[in-house]
Amino acid sequence: MSSSDEDSVSYMSKYTIDAEMLNTFVTLIEDEEAEAESFRMAIIPRRTIIRNHVEASTRLYNHYFAPQPVYPADYFRRRFRMPKEMFLRIVNDIYHFDVVQPLPKHFVFFHNALTDAVGRPTLNIFQKCTSAIRQLAYASTADQLDEYLEMGSQTSTDSLNYFCKCVVQLYHSEFLRKPTQEDVNRVTAKHEAVHGFSGMLESVDCMHWAWRNCPTAWQGQYTRGDKGHPTIILEAGYYLADGIYPECTTLVKSFKCPMDPKTSKFKRFQESARKDVERAFGVLQGR
Repeated sequence: MSSSDEDSVSYMSKYTIDAEMLNTFVTLIEDEEAEAESFRMAIIPRRTIIRNHVEASTRLYNHYFAPQPVYPADYFRRRFRMPKEMFLRIVNDIYHFDVVQPLPKHFVFFHNALTDAVGRPTLNIFQKCTSAIRQLAYASTADQLDEYLEMGSQTSTDSLNYFCKCVVQLYHSEFLRKPTQEDVNRVTAKHEAVHGFSGMLESVDCMHWAWRNCPTAWQGQYTRGDKGHPTIILEAGYYLADGIYPECTTLVKSFKCPMDPKTSKFKRFQESARKDVERAFGVLQGR
């Protein structure tokens, strides 16, 4: 072996770790990592939030569903964005649904047992449906009502998701369909009785929905000066309209500058009736 070969072997042996030394090094690193993990867990233990589901259920019942509730029907209507009778009908229909067997997962979520695996009372259907309705009505975060309903964010999220699926399955054949002539007649009669407009089916309004993923090449086309960012116009096509819509016989617009008591009264009634759809858009924008 030449001197150059000997020098190469000496260099390689100097900077090469044998198998035994490598195993010792790996074992040492693993022991240090295990020790660090146990130390971290000792300092930051897993948190457990004790929630009193019975107390929350009793509080909700006394506030809204008792024979003499703390908050009367008009408070319920404002906070749940629906009459109490409608809420109770939805809860009852979800609870007694048994048309499909085995039950879909979203119905099973509301049909759970009274106690969990360790015997503690679970959240009832009223708490779960209340959480879903409040999130829809106020665009609140999942854990915003944790202190009131004693419900964690994941359960609140599941409540909203499964509640929407239950409602779609229960009522799609009755409400999620094209209107019949009988429906049109009933709605127009209702609006005439409530708002005083004969032959009115509904209102029209539009809103600008932020388009965050708008292609760069289209941003100038979809950006209005007062918005400052690309938007898509979402519109509900009915009948009452404001001044931005074209002159069509089916669009009943308000007077921009009423000059006499008659046009002023018409403007007041027209704008009041059109607020219905604007409030609905307000809820959508909150989401």
